[in-house]
Amino acid sequence: MSSDQLPTAAGCSLHYAGEDWDVIRVPHSVGLGAMAILGARGGAIVEDPLSAIVYYFVPRGTSSDWDVVDTRALGTGASVAIPPARCTRGASPRWRVCPGDDGWLTDPDALRAAIEDARGHQSESEESA
Repeated sequence: MSSDQLPTAAGCSLHYAGEDWDVIRVPHSVGLGAMAILGARGGAIVEDPLSAIVYYFVPRGTSSDWDVVDTRALGTGASVAIPPARCTRGASPRWRVCPGDDGWLTDPDALRAAIEDARGHQSESEESA
């Protein structure tokens, strides 16, 4: 990853979006539901337990036309805290899915569909409660 790195607390580094990738910021419950739906089709995922947010990495430029409700696309000008390699525990940002040999990126169309499905499943659960 060639993004400039800025040190942060908890061993994370800040990386600028819009250079190698854009990021889609998703609320925790929907983000984890989308992760389960995507399975092996998903790329690397960072979870920030303190802010209850999940971050998906998508191809650069995706943020310019991203329009999924209750999510936020981060592109040029935004930064994202990247945890140290293989950091999967703790209260600070951590890998929910570590980057693999296939890279960091999730297909934006697959992510959009998974988020919409996860939101639908969440609504169904709330209605039956």
